[in-house]
Amino acid sequence: MLRPGQMPARRKAAFPPSVDESTRLLILGSLPGDASIRQGEYYAHRGNAFWALMGDVLGEDLRGQPYAMRLKRLKARRVGLWDVIESADREGSLDSAIRGAELRDLAAFIDRLPALEVVAFNGRTAALHGRRQIGLRPGLVLIDLPSSSGAFASMSREAKRSAWMAMAPHIGDA
Repeated sequence: MLRPGQMPARRKAAFPPSVDESTRLLILGSLPGDASIRQGEYYAHRGNAFWALMGDVLGEDLRGQPYAMRLKRLKARRVGLWDVIESADREGSLDSAIRGAELRDLAAFIDRLPALEVVAFNGRTAALHGRRQIGLRPGLVLIDLPSSSGAFASMSREAKRSAWMAMAPHIGDA
């Protein structure tokens, strides 16, 4: 039931993957938030720490670069991005508001990435859906990360950074 002044949830769709045949590490989010959808960019909300955290992992300043260069730097380091949800009804940007999620076929997708060694899940929702879809695969490392979202404020930025550094050994050289 809608509250007075509340808009109904609308169907929101995710972006195409940012990967190539050399992707070694795939980071999966849940579904882009409203700021990202408006700008057509992964992790576009200024309160989302994704680009700062990935900059720490890579040892590069990603936040200060244009979006196209950020993606180029990730690909140069063999890091790809995608989401576990293709589309869903959602009012606002919170994962807790996702309804009627249409999930991606992650198992088939990762089978098409010959160099893939690691899948990291950005947040609990991504891990829940992603792990279920991927299942156990010998040789594939799965890493659960605390959400980079500013809405996940119960963990400090430094604690998030420490957890995200688990990806560092899996990053390719530039």
